[in-house]
Amino acid sequence: MGPHPAVAAIRLAVRRVLHDVLNHHLGQDRHDPPLVLVACSGGADSMALASALAFEAPKLGVRAGGVTVDHGLQEGSDLRAAEVALRLQALRLDPVETLTVQVGKEGGPEAAARDARYAALDAAAERHGAAAILLGHTRDDQAETVLLGLARGSGTRSLSGMAATSGTDGRYRRPFLDVDRQTARKACLMQSLPVWDDPHNTDPAYTRSRLRHEGLPALEKALGKGVVEALARTAQLSRDDADALDAWAADAEAAVLDDAGTLDVAALYALPPAVRRRVLRRAVVAAGAPAGSLFARHIEEVDRLITAWRGQGAINLPGRVGVRRQGGRLVIRQG
Repeated sequence: MGPHPAVAAIRLAVRRVLHDVLNHHLGQDRHDPPLVLVACSGGADSMALASALAFEAPKLGVRAGGVTVDHGLQEGSDLRAAEVALRLQALRLDPVETLTVQVGKEGGPEAAARDARYAALDAAAERHGAAAILLGHTRDDQAETVLLGLARGSGTRSLSGMAATSGTDGRYRRPFLDVDRQTARKACLMQSLPVWDDPHNTDPAYTRSRLRHEGLPALEKALGKGVVEALARTAQLSRDDADALDAWAADAEAAVLDDAGTLDVAALYALPPAVRRRVLRRAVVAAGAPAGSLFARHIEEVDRLITAWRGQGAINLPGRVGVRRQGGRLVIRQG
């Protein structure tokens, strides 16, 4: 008798990713087996992911390890992280490491925690020479991300949600973007895996928590079941469109940018708006504006220096980046 369908589903999702990591690794002409780490909070999603990695990796000749992050935001978080590390070791993952981070305040608590977490994960990947880090984001997480992007009004890229592969050299992999949260929880139950439910996930002080427990249920009540699946499909379609437009913008940027780093206004004006705004966003990020702090309204203000020029002054953007029109050029400088 085979495994429970929920267990089979999570293992298949991880197996596919491991095959891809292995093929990429061998394509780089490396003879040592690749190391794949799982980032585990102790919640149902990441514990299901850790168990699937522990089961599938040895069969494919992949080394499997795990990391857990202590954000220090709750009393006893260090003890919780130590407990998660023990669970990862019980799954025979090696190496296992607890990463302790200091969470700042820039961008709000959720963004600051995310920034600190990814910085620690990047450092761990470099330290251990990991080929990939698996993240337990599910289809439900993807749906929430799309709705948050819609609320920000940040355009197609924001609606594309989380990528299945992201980070330096495709370091981050998200095997569960086609797996719903309930399947992951069921897989833990069927394998008697202990899970921890983070109280922050039900705290209404956090935007994503309110969306999860109030917003999405209200949408499903009004529109019927299938909202999560539809939002996840929207993410993929939007990602395909955004990738094509980004490629166009990258080519267009070379035609409008001079050696001094200024942009030709007339050439920008001739571009389709969707491409022009992407060129502008790329330019202000390159000048030092944090990508996570840039919203559609910021780029629209800069765009008006091109499309609705009436002698207005410089536009001040996050990261102390200023944009001004000087003759027929757009000057973007930090400081």
